[in-house]
Amino acid sequence: MTVHGEREKIPALSKAEAGKALKQFVAGYNEANTAKDPAATATYETGPLRDIDQAVIKVERRKGVGFGPLELSDAKFVIPKMAGWPKFFVADALSNRKNTRWTLAFTRNGPQEKWKAAYLLTLPENRTPEFATDKDGYAEAVPAGKGSGGLTIDPAKLSSTYATYLKTGEGDTFAPGPATDGLRRDRAAEADGLGRHIDTVDQPYKFPAMALRTKDGGALAFFGTRYYQRKTLSAGSTIAYTPETEALLQGQKKKTNKMTYTTVSEQAVKVPAEDAGGRVAFLSRLEQKTAAKAE
Repeated sequence: MTVHGEREKIPALSKAEAGKALKQFVAGYNEANTAKDPAATATYETGPLRDIDQAVIKVERRKGVGFGPLELSDAKFVIPKMAGWPKFFVADALSNRKNTRWTLAFTRNGPQEKWKAAYLLTLPENRTPEFATDKDGYAEAVPAGKGSGGLTIDPAKLSSTYATYLKTGEGDTFAPGPATDGLRRDRAAEADGLGRHIDTVDQPYKFPAMALRTKDGGALAFFGTRYYQRKTLSAGSTIAYTPETEALLQGQKKKTNKMTYTTVSEQAVKVPAEDAGGRVAFLSRLEQKTAAKAE
């Protein structure tokens, strides 16, 4: 079907079109990974996922390794009714990678554009929330940047709030866990070692968050973040170039005791309803170094 309407809420697409978009993703994914062509990811991915997969392909190409063809089966789609653009939908499918289910959030900014995957995460089946749906089976999107939408936080603010939390440790937005206070403890433990120091700076990732209402009034939300780590060794020491560093290097390779790494992460979280209270819980998080620069 053709999607029209800037004011009326209509399905983002049909299930048949969602299935076609998923097949296009698999075809593009396999073509880019077979050719080891990071630029080709732009034809089927966008946002944090594109940055992550481009880096993965660069590293695989440098190491001379790769994966076999991707296969996705038993696909299920969560399609919201939405007004205006951008629109999005979520696909959940069984992958042939360790027999895990992949949850993909697709988006496009207009009817002439292709659907592209912006987020890819694995959600444990026992932690995947039930979505609120209407009598026709369509989900409800919570628009980002339009206020809280009855949630404890506007989905558009998740990236900046998370980046600030990782920097300061202050606030009660996020629940304790490996991606929050656990990550801060891990970083603190790694910051100083024999002859080395690591400074970390977290920043929001400027790409729209996507959120779907759940049956309990909360939402499942996807968002990205970015952080920079500057590694400094003691005077006279030299940072070793690993295959990953060489693959992601920006600028010239040189002997140095200082290197800055860029990492992009993508997250799926459960946001509570405002009237229920509680904290945002992380369901899945994936990160990948995307750049390295010798100073």
